[in-house]
Amino acid sequence: MRILILNGHPNPESFNAALAQAYYDGAIASGASVQVLNLYELQFDPNLKYGYRQRTEWEPDLIKAWELIQWSEHMVWVHPVWWGGLPALLKGFIDRVFLPGKAFTYRPNSVWWDKLLSGKTARIITTLDQPGWYYRLRFGRPSVNQLKRSTLEFCGIKPVGVTYFGIIKTATETQRNQWLQKAAEMGRKRK
Repeated sequence: MRILILNGHPNPESFNAALAQAYYDGAIASGASVQVLNLYELQFDPNLKYGYRQRTEWEPDLIKAWELIQWSEHMVWVHPVWWGGLPALLKGFIDRVFLPGKAFTYRPNSVWWDKLLSGKTARIITTLDQPGWYYRLRFGRPSVNQLKRSTLEFCGIKPVGVTYFGIIKTATETQRNQWLQKAAEMGRKRK
């Protein structure tokens, strides 16, 4: 299986980076072919300046990112939840890369669209400063709805699994190690 891990945390020393690495280690141990995109390493303008009215040409790192997305069979999106949503870096990456004609195509004179990334699957691994169940019940999990429903599934990627790790701010070293082991196990199982 060809797996692409997308780390959407802007800090290379974050727990999200450790989770992405643990998943990578597990997937490699299982014999998968794995590539990693640490978004903090990419050079690109995250602002979709003209919306869809005028195309902003891709920087070389976005061209390479798109090639990896096309190459992948399974994508793993690792990110924190900040203010209920995605980090700006990750949101900007999606805005710039998941474009009409690339990830989906609107049908002429219709409300329907064609999903150009069908046949791929994904896993969202997200960290929270609250329990995952509370995030779902109290807030309706807006970051998951945005990434899973309004982006990945909109473009044909399914199924999309979701794993929550939290409460990060009060986690002990033992708890964090257990979460890293869980991420590695997901990688081994290619989930």
